[in-house]
Amino acid sequence: MATIRSIDPTTGAELAAFEEDTDEVVEQKLYAAAAAVDALEAAGWDLRADWMRATADLLDSETEQVAAMITAEMGKPLAQAKAEVAKSAYAMRFYADKARDFLTGAELADPSVVSASGARTEFDPLGVVLAVMPWNFPIWQVVRFAAPALMAGNVGILKHASNVPQSALYLGELFTRGGFPEGAFSTLLIGSRRVEAVIRDPRVAAVTLTGSEGAGRSIAATAGDVLKKAVLELGGSDPFIVMPSAKLDDAVEIAVKARTSNNGQACINAKRFIVHTDIYDEFAEKFAARMAALTIGDPVEAGTEIGPLATESGRRDIEELVDDARDKGADILTGGGRPADTEGWFYQPTVIAGITDQMRLFAEEAFGPVASLYRVDSLEAALEIANDSDFGLGSAFWSTDQAEIDQAVRRIEAGAVFVNGMTISYPELPFGGIKHSGYGRELSAEGIREFCNLKTVWVA
Repeated sequence: MATIRSIDPTTGAELAAFEEDTDEVVEQKLYAAAAAVDALEAAGWDLRADWMRATADLLDSETEQVAAMITAEMGKPLAQAKAEVAKSAYAMRFYADKARDFLTGAELADPSVVSASGARTEFDPLGVVLAVMPWNFPIWQVVRFAAPALMAGNVGILKHASNVPQSALYLGELFTRGGFPEGAFSTLLIGSRRVEAVIRDPRVAAVTLTGSEGAGRSIAATAGDVLKKAVLELGGSDPFIVMPSAKLDDAVEIAVKARTSNNGQACINAKRFIVHTDIYDEFAEKFAARMAALTIGDPVEAGTEIGPLATESGRRDIEELVDDARDKGADILTGGGRPADTEGWFYQPTVIAGITDQMRLFAEEAFGPVASLYRVDSLEAALEIANDSDFGLGSAFWSTDQAEIDQAVRRIEAGAVFVNGMTISYPELPFGGIKHSGYGRELSAEGIREFCNLKTVWVA
């Protein structure tokens, strides 16, 4: 079996190494997961909620060590890692409080219309669900699946990204430590090549993936072949539209945050900044200046705003995208390379203007702190560029003109439109995309229902 390594992206040094689970260990974990299905469903709402709150308390109590682990494995600034832990604990408590209400079926008011004395709906858990999760939010991405899935009575198996094995192993024990039955949530320490066999295992009822478009296609093909439910949250190339009536300074500040949070490595980071010509020059000048002023450095230091990219290959991908745009005539307003005097996988916050459809940046997702600027002369032109993408995850629209806002909300092709703000995921709101950004929803009532059977009950 291969070795899975945890590498510090700040230095390139190895933090830890783990051997992949053998086939025998995978079988043991699948057996335990299947055995936990009946116990977890039978526990009932109140007991599952008690376990979930206890797990949230554990996570809260271990914030410092978990945040340090996140930062060490994937490089985000420590303050953002702590916020990720807090958000995860909040989501656990949210579903502990709300799951019963979200999954309470409805009685048909007049069952006689369907020739019955009673008719209703119920939500039943599907069973064992495999979660294939990414490295960029190594705790949050998993919890936003696990909290609703376990509260619904499902069992979870995690295949985490191979560059965050310490986070994977921590999560594999966390829910059991919180009181959930053995096998109710566990981690498979395996490579991507072994995922297909797990999906095909008859004990696995469904699969969810957050990851790349290529990974989504592969997962969807396998799940479709064995007719199992899948939820896919894939990439994004989110537009950030700024119109003349917007509060410009606010838009600039949020634009910087929207592009660089998580070191620019989030599906819902704003990536394409589409600005009306009346304010374009001022926006571009202020935006580039703010991006250039960001503090790059060790992510554990309090003043650091930009840490390293998580992987060496990720930085190489960003370099190739920027070099391609530069070679084809784009203007680099700031950044455009590796910062001086740094080891590890750092890349400068970068703003690029003059993007054309001949450049890879026009169509591909930039997973790092690289912003593309577009000048437009009308709302119609802004919407045309915003929708000229294979992706459709999130979006932001800045204006104080209600007619413009109404039109943008109606016409932007995305799973979410945030007006005068930036795209953020909340447990209270459904999250997901359209087009090549995937299908299905996470979070809110819609998310917990994804892995339930909506059963119709008819009584003569």
